[in-house]
Amino acid sequence: MTKLSIVIVSWNTCDLLVACLASVFKYQPAASFEVWVIDNYSSDDSVLMVRDRFPQVRLIENKNNVGFAQANNQAIELCQGQYILLLNPDTEVKENALDALISFLDENPQAGGAGSRLLNPNGTLQRSCHPAPTLKREFWRLFHMDALRLYGTYDMYQWDTALPREVDVLQGASLMVRKEILDAIGFMDGDYFMYSEEVDLCFRIQQAGWKLYWVPVSQVTHYGGQSTKQVQTEMFLQLYLGKLKYFRKHYGRFAGMCYKLLLLWASLIRVIFSPIGLLYKPPMRKRIFVLASQYQRLLGALLRM
Repeated sequence: MTKLSIVIVSWNTCDLLVACLASVFKYQPAASFEVWVIDNYSSDDSVLMVRDRFPQVRLIENKNNVGFAQANNQAIELCQGQYILLLNPDTEVKENALDALISFLDENPQAGGAGSRLLNPNGTLQRSCHPAPTLKREFWRLFHMDALRLYGTYDMYQWDTALPREVDVLQGASLMVRKEILDAIGFMDGDYFMYSEEVDLCFRIQQAGWKLYWVPVSQVTHYGGQSTKQVQTEMFLQLYLGKLKYFRKHYGRFAGMCYKLLLLWASLIRVIFSPIGLLYKPPMRKRIFVLASQYQRLLGALLRM
């Protein structure tokens, strides 16, 4: 039986995908494994590169961009592995990263999923797990209240990097899950195009009685958001629309309405006070105005939902 199936969804990330796949095969696990790449209708040379340089990879070529969740599901349905690793194309696994996750799941039968310690390109810690979303935590985060007291996020910078830690949500950039769980609870929810799909998956894994762990001995460099940078405003909208879908799905229409009102309030404040950007120097000024423009688009999208 195949031990591990690695699933990588890619969209116009050819150069990064090369490095990702090269790292997987350089630091491949000791156990049997397979690698799947699902190309979401890239316009670059991603497909040709995979065919030419990594013929051992199983390749799925989509004729349109079906989104992150649905693309993952296409491969998961065909995977033979006992464990499924969801891996972003803008990552590079480090030595022992894959074996560490496999060993952890082998040795901890209560664990339904395990996530790597994600690192920024300069080697510093990147936030890769979060408390479960609630309306209060979203309020706390949207109004930057963590600057006063951490509540919307974990204080990961104080965690012992030698010890695994149980968490609520693991980021999907490097997330290993038992295939038996996915077969039992269903794959990723295809209603999410981008963002919140791994939050939804983590919620359902825990609802089924399994635990999730951050496993810091498994280290993965994550360049972060390289696909979404190509369509920043659209992905900004998808981020919050995905969260809105999550609250409606798991907490009901009233919670969804409350979250929508919270987003409307936060967006209005940012748009109204955006002229303050004129007081800053050009780099910060541009960032403030771009963000205000994105929140203005979000206002329009929310009003239509």
